Amino acid sequence: MSEQVKLTSAEKFDLITRDLDEVLGSDLIKGILEKDERPLRAYWGTAPTGRPHVGYLVPLTKIADFLRAGVEVKILLADIHAFLDNLKAPIELVRHRVQYYRMILTAVFHAIGVPTDRLEFVVGSSYQLTEAYNMDNYRLCASVTEHDAKKAGAEVVKQVSSPLLSGLLYPGLQALDEQYLGVDFQFGGVDQRKIFTFAELYLPRLGYAKRAHLMNAMVPGLKGSKMSSSDSGSKVDFLDSPKDITKKIGDAVCAEGEVEGNGVLAFARSVLFPISRLRNESAEMGAPPREEDGASRPLTHPEAPKGALLSIIRPEKYGGNVHYTDYASLEKDFAEKRLHPADLKKAVSTAINTLLEPVQKFYQTSEEFQKVKNEAYPEEAPVKKPKKEKKVNPRFAHLIPKSKGGTAESEEAAAAAVEAEKTEQVEASGKENPNPADNSKVGLENLKIDDVETTVGKSKDEDAQV
Repeated sequence: MSEQVKLTSAEKFDLITRDLDEVLGSDLIKGILEKDERPLRAYWGTAPTGRPHVGYLVPLTKIADFLRAGVEVKILLADIHAFLDNLKAPIELVRHRVQYYRMILTAVFHAIGVPTDRLEFVVGSSYQLTEAYNMDNYRLCASVTEHDAKKAGAEVVKQVSSPLLSGLLYPGLQALDEQYLGVDFQFGGVDQRKIFTFAELYLPRLGYAKRAHLMNAMVPGLKGSKMSSSDSGSKVDFLDSPKDITKKIGDAVCAEGEVEGNGVLAFARSVLFPISRLRNESAEMGAPPREEDGASRPLTHPEAPKGALLSIIRPEKYGGNVHYTDYASLEKDFAEKRLHPADLKKAVSTAINTLLEPVQKFYQTSEEFQKVKNEAYPEEAPVKKPKKEKKVNPRFAHLIPKSKGGTAESEEAAAAAVEAEKTEQVEASGKENPNPADNSKVGLENLKIDDVETTVGKSKDEDAQV
C-alpha cells in the first residue's frame, strides 16, 4: 500500500490507462481520483468456456497496474454468460470450469508477480439469479430492440443464421453486471466495445449511472488472426508442455522483416515486455516477485544488464547476444532484418516456458488441480484402456485354472492336466511316428498354461492343420 500513497491522481490515471487501446469516460475516472474520497472500483469478466490461454496475460498484467494505482478489482467468473453463449457447455460442466478458471488464473497472477490478496473473485450466478437482477433484466428486455442486442454482441457472441434468444440476452446481462458489482469502470478487450457502448446507452434508461470503459488491444493468434480458445493452433495454453510451446512458436507466422500480422512480434509487444516491465517496477519499489510465492524466474538472461526486458541469445557469428530495454528497438531491428525470425522465436518460446514453469509445476503437484481440470474438460482427461482379457479355447479349458478363465480347480490341477496331456501325446506320437526326429505332431510337448490361453480363435480345422 505504501507505493500507492506516493502516487498523485495524475500518476494514478496514467498508470491505469497506459498501454490501453481505448478509454471511454476518462473524465469519470479522473473525477473520482481527484476527489480521493474512496478507491476506484473496477471489474474484468471472463466466461469460463474453453481453456484460458496466454492471451489472458494481457488483461491480467493490466490488472496489476490497476492494483498498483489503488483500484479495487473484481474478477467476474461469468458462468451464466458461458451457458448462454450458444450453449457452448451445459451448466453442470460450466460450474466445474468456474473452479478451473479460478485456480489457473490465481496461479498465473502469482507467476507474473501479482498478489491476489487484493483481488476478489465473484461467480456470476451468485447474484444473477436473484429476484432484483432478473426484474432488471426484464425491464431491460422491455426497452432493447432485437437489432441493438444483436449488434452489441456481434464481436463476442457466436453469430449464426438463426440465433438463440440466449445470445441476445448476453449484452444486457453484461451491462447489468456493472450495476450489481458496484463498479466505476469495466475493463475488457476492444472486441467488447459494442457491449460497452450498449451499457452506456441503456443503464441510464433504467435509472443507473453510466460507467467508464477501458479496453486493451486483442492479441493476434500465432497464425496472425485473433488468439482464440477454440483454435488450438492459434493459441498457447497455460498447461502446454515446453516442447509443445516451442513447436507452436516455431510454426507461428513470423516472416522476416514483416511487422504487420506477425503474431510472434505482437505477443512480445503485448505480453512479454509489459510483464518484464512489471517485474522491474516491483523490484524498484522494494517488492520484487519471489519464486517462493509462485512467481516465475526473470524472463531475461542472467547476464542481462539492469533494465533489460527481453534477451535474444545467439552465437557471435549471428550478431551475439542482445538485450532489449524497449519493444520499439526490437521491432526496428526485426524490420531492418538485423534480428532473424528464428532467433526471435527462440527467445519468445524460452520466455513463455520460463513464465509458465511455476504454473505447470503447481498443476503437476496438485491432485486437486488435476481433478478440477479433468472435471472441467472431461474430453481431455486421460482414458485408461481396459486390460485385454485373454480368452480360453474351450478345447484347452481343462488345462487352465479357474482364476484364469479355465475349468481346472487350481494351479496344481491345471499343471497336472498339462503333464498328463503331454504324456498322452508323447505316447501316441511314439506309436504313430517311431522316428523321434519327427516332432510335427507333438502339439503339447512344450506346452505351458500361458501358451494355451493364446490359442483362441483357431478353428478345429486350423488345429488339425498344425
